[in-house]
Amino acid sequence: MAEATPALRKPVFTKVNELRPGTSGHSLNVKVVNTKMVLQRGGGGRPMGPQARQMRIAECLVGDETGIIIFTARNDQVDLMKEGSVLTLRNAKIDMYKGSMRLAVDRWGRVDVAEEPTDITVKDDNNLSLIEYELVSVEA
Repeated sequence: MAEATPALRKPVFTKVNELRPGTSGHSLNVKVVNTKMVLQRGGGGRPMGPQARQMRIAECLVGDETGIIIFTARNDQVDLMKEGSVLTLRNAKIDMYKGSMRLAVDRWGRVDVAEEPTDITVKDDNNLSLIEYELVSVEA
């Protein structure tokens, strides 16, 4: 009995200004505005235990024509974060750091160079990472 495999869904692309705290599963096309290395550990120094690995974390300002947000790039993702490059983020999520939003792609998502050459003019006066959120508990 042969079963037909279901067709893959086309991704629905989200704009930066539509991102909200605590959400995940976003697909976005973004342009890298700048990159700052935050942590680089391992690799060249002494081993740090039985599973000594290189660990790199960079904070990158990425955006599209609706706004910008800080993207936390980890390990191999850091190599793709070159200023001016256009990337496709798949299954991205919003992490909260000190009350502000950070975009991240964990092991369940992908970061790729955009397939089609897209020219994105970044709107840099709408930085979603500068908005501070506060968790308020409501008693029912």
